[in-house]
Amino acid sequence: MRKEGNEFLIGDVPVKTLAAKYGTPLYVYDEQKIRANYRKAKSAFEKYYPDFRFFYAVKACNNPAIASILKQEGAGIDAASVNEILLAKKIGLGGKDVMFSGNFLSDDDIKQGLESGVIFNLDDISLLPRVLKFGEPEIMSFRVNPGYGRSNVGEFVTNAGPNAKFGLHPDQTMEAYRLAKAAGIKRFGAHMMPGSCITDPEYFSFITKLLMDIIGKVGRELKIDFEFIDLGGGLGIPYKPEEDGLDIEAAARLVAETFKSKVSEFGLKPPRLMMEPARFFVGNAAWIIGKVHSIKNSYKKIVGTDVGMNTLARPAMYGSYHHIYVNGKEDDKRETLGLCGQLCENTDFWVKERELPSTIAEGDLIIIENAGAYGYAMSYQYNGRLRPAEALVNGKDHYLIRGRENFEDMVRHTAVPGHLAI
Repeated sequence: MRKEGNEFLIGDVPVKTLAAKYGTPLYVYDEQKIRANYRKAKSAFEKYYPDFRFFYAVKACNNPAIASILKQEGAGIDAASVNEILLAKKIGLGGKDVMFSGNFLSDDDIKQGLESGVIFNLDDISLLPRVLKFGEPEIMSFRVNPGYGRSNVGEFVTNAGPNAKFGLHPDQTMEAYRLAKAAGIKRFGAHMMPGSCITDPEYFSFITKLLMDIIGKVGRELKIDFEFIDLGGGLGIPYKPEEDGLDIEAAARLVAETFKSKVSEFGLKPPRLMMEPARFFVGNAAWIIGKVHSIKNSYKKIVGTDVGMNTLARPAMYGSYHHIYVNGKEDDKRETLGLCGQLCENTDFWVKERELPSTIAEGDLIIIENAGAYGYAMSYQYNGRLRPAEALVNGKDHYLIRGRENFEDMVRHTAVPGHLAI
């Protein structure tokens, strides 16, 4: 996004044009920004470890158009559910191009995962006998919890360490692979989740070392040639204007140095190195355009907009920060204001104090940045406020890639028994 005069443009399209065309609230993605983010990361990691591949964690932003952009760039899909496997299939990916990393799977999840032929990544040793009851994956991986995790967006999304629900305990890892090998599995990978939104390059080297010290011993003792090691996601972006971003070049170099050193130390056949980020690709490549509907002067001045916690759940869920602009007024004098949505919940008062233009008025457009990861994908229906539309910008061109929900969408799949009908 850029500013020309006092107006904002996404790509080469004015924000006010997008709002007029598609309505508000509206998620807008910049295709060229997504491609640039991906290419920057891919180039850095391949420079230091050529046998490298990204899988896109589609849970962060599951619009098929966005996933298709990353497919074109060469990414596979990291699927957390059977429906995400089906989404990958919808855009033409399957088999070795899809990593199935669900947790606490049902029998139906397991059966459909096996039938799909994707890479099966088990979250716990207890899943192994249940999987083998229904079939034998062509290639199997275990997700290992290396015992440590970090997050820049709150402890609820640390994803690794003693308080995380994901992955095998390190002490169970050797036995998990031993049982899988004894059951006849011949092709293996390994996986972890390192944390969330990390912007410290050194951390990725540290967590890679922890995983490789666990997996290296498994490979050496059980004589397993791992086909891939997946370091998970966690590549972070800055959310506050004063924050520094991740030096992706340094992160790639440090990870590759540690990885190659550990492969040599444990005498492993060099495996493919993989990661499965999403935020780094799409997080800063999307914005929400909303409209001011009312301004209340009470105990404090509160700006009411059509962007509620059902549109963007992250601030209400774990206090995350998203920077806000007011189109046409960013150069005006500022004052401390609150900002909320239209829901009948006080948690919808998701910005309590923020320096915003004092001239903000009904009808103004607000723009919320860094909305591409865990934005629309975590939106929901509440109070009859429905999910917004999504649009894609590519230079001067723009497209509707998901229509706005309506009342019929809200009542779809519901039924009123005859005795309740009036």
